[in-house]
Amino acid sequence: MYRPIFPRHPLAFLSPISRTAGNCRHALQRLAARMGVTGLFPVSLLAIGALAALAMVAPDARANEPASAPAPKEAKAEPKAETRTEARPAATAQKGEKAEKAEKAEPADAPPEAMDRLREKLAQRLGAVRAPGSKSPNDLQVAGKNPEAPQVPRPAAKAKPARAGADGALDPHAVALHPAGPAHWAYNGAGGPDTWASLKPEFAACGTGQRQSPIDIRDGIQVQMPAIQFDYKPSGFSVIDNGHTVQVNLPAGSGITVNNRRYDLLQFHFHRPSEERINGKPFDMVVHLVHKDPEGKLAVVAVLLERGSAQPVVQAVWNALPLEKNEDTPAPGSLDVSQLLPKDQRFYTYMGSLTTPPCSEGVLWMVMKQPVQLSVDQLNIFSRMYPMNARPIQPSAGRMIKESS
Repeated sequence: MYRPIFPRHPLAFLSPISRTAGNCRHALQRLAARMGVTGLFPVSLLAIGALAALAMVAPDARANEPASAPAPKEAKAEPKAETRTEARPAATAQKGEKAEKAEKAEPADAPPEAMDRLREKLAQRLGAVRAPGSKSPNDLQVAGKNPEAPQVPRPAAKAKPARAGADGALDPHAVALHPAGPAHWAYNGAGGPDTWASLKPEFAACGTGQRQSPIDIRDGIQVQMPAIQFDYKPSGFSVIDNGHTVQVNLPAGSGITVNNRRYDLLQFHFHRPSEERINGKPFDMVVHLVHKDPEGKLAVVAVLLERGSAQPVVQAVWNALPLEKNEDTPAPGSLDVSQLLPKDQRFYTYMGSLTTPPCSEGVLWMVMKQPVQLSVDQLNIFSRMYPMNARPIQPSAGRMIKESS
């Protein structure tokens, strides 16, 4: 038996674990006895070395012990960390579910965005809404029109340009819708003859031309001229109310020959009162028969109309009047235009222009000297449609006017 140098380890009170300290005391006593160490000082050194070794081992021992209750401040921070930690897996799971649903809903031939845009455009065009009681955006129902809802007017159709001849003159046979807006010409008001030249650049000749029509035919030179060779054949026809007059369009086949030049008859139309005057005298109406040669040059035969007996060609045209403007309406039966001509086929002739915009010049005019009669009823029918559609008289500007004798 050995006698312990000291009954208890002098540094045992420093250890937080009393059991560990007691074990260390006994272990040091056995170690000192085996090493033959005696005396207080050497044993104390040995104890200090053992305590240092114990201090190095203590943290590992505390790590294995159950954690103590956290401080109040740390307890407030920990739930936030746990919430963020738990939110991330939830968000990741939610994204996974959305991706899985998108993969299931995606069609094989088009992305869902394109299909949605297409469905929206179709719904807007058809005025469709989601079907009542349906949760799917694909179930649409076309809603009926609300009679009280304001209707958006459709834009007016653009006017079709008339064809031009070889010399740039307007082809009177080309039926064109009259343009809307400031370029719309008329026989009175804001678009009247005084403003034609300013409505469009191509109407400039209406104000600057020196060979304009109609004119007051005076002081014609009587000469012997070849007669006009009329070659008018019965044919079908169509009638159009173009907003300025009643016009009759004719198929190819009829025409005239003047000075060995052939002109094909294209159409004829009416004016009230007559645009031409003979020695200052106007007539109730006039019919203009418009012709064109292969080079595009125009020739117009003017037949003056006055009150009297009924005129068969005029009556056939009135019978075929269309119900709507700007509709070229084929007429039943045929028309013999030669019945419009007077028996006396002497005429006045001069160079002039179209009497409507663009007022193109270079037109050969032949005005029949003898008028043709039409009935009062026939005159009144046209008067109800066009009370006045005649251009004012233009200056003759010293032009040569010839009169067949």
